[in-house]
Amino acid sequence: VQLQASGGGLVQPGGSLRLSCAASGSSFSRNVMGWYRQAPGKQRELVALITSGGTTNYADSVKGRAPISRDNPRNTVYLQMDSLKPEDTAIYYCKYRRIINSDVGYDYWGQGTQVTVSS
Repeated sequence: VQLQASGGGLVQPGGSLRLSCAASGSSFSRNVMGWYRQAPGKQRELVALITSGGTTNYADSVKGRAPISRDNPRNTVYLQMDSLKPEDTAIYYCKYRRIINSDVGYDYWGQGTQVTVSS
């Protein structure tokens, strides 16, 4: 599975960005796609994820302002980020997890896209 992320950039506080991540290559019916981010000097953290069935999960820091969605026929996941704050500044990584069973999965990562929130 190859992942191509796009949509990052520089935005002012309060602004919006839409991140996209397209998966290509192999496709698996049971999967989870999501976004993680890593700010300088910090560990990578979950932002949001969505299963192939549409179940979502969000970090508390983005709940209510960063809806995640997916287009299954296009194998693409989107993250609409609104009301952006300076603390949202980070490199955002897309992840595709192939689900084997409840305990086993294979993870694939995209290359990352920079989001900078600054006036």
